[in-house]
Amino acid sequence: MANSDKPLLIKRYASRRLYNTETSDYVTLEDIAVFIREGREVQIVDLKSGDDLTRQYLLQIIAEHESRGESVLPVDVLTDLVRSYTSQAASVVPQFLQASFDMLREGQSKAMENMGKANPMANMPGFEAMRAQQEAFFKAMTGGMMSGVGTASSDDAEKADEDDLGEIKDQLPRCRKSFQSWANRRLATRRNF
Repeated sequence: MANSDKPLLIKRYASRRLYNTETSDYVTLEDIAVFIREGREVQIVDLKSGDDLTRQYLLQIIAEHESRGESVLPVDVLTDLVRSYTSQAASVVPQFLQASFDMLREGQSKAMENMGKANPMANMPGFEAMRAQQEAFFKAMTGGMMSGVGTASSDDAEKADEDDLGEIKDQLPRCRKSFQSWANRRLATRRNF
């Protein structure tokens, strides 16, 4: 791909076919999902009207993965998202979700960085090649969210991942409850005006 600093422009034709302007060929939703997993920003526009359709197609990609059983979003979260479209909370949900994902990415990056620093094998010959392979594996498994960070042995990584995942699972209900409480207070405040 040409310039990965700017979004890859995909044009949707009247026939609903998607055209990659960099490679001059047609692409599928799965191709677009691969571009995104590789860390590329994508913008999808309607050729005729110029309307930005990116959000619509990203939601379609997520819906297809969810329908194939590749569930990432729990039913409770999906239900809360649907509710947020019909409440005053809709104005804060995007910022809340963005902040949550930013914190998740930062936490994963720091955990991987710390594991790399604490690894006694770092001075072994060939360690850099092994670390690069592990980093590529983690990048592929996390959709690029953890690129550019160090790794540790697989046992250490599994233990840290389990600890991090357990901590995240423990924090999620509190975050959901805090957010719901905040949204209810905000809704009540707006009703009073």
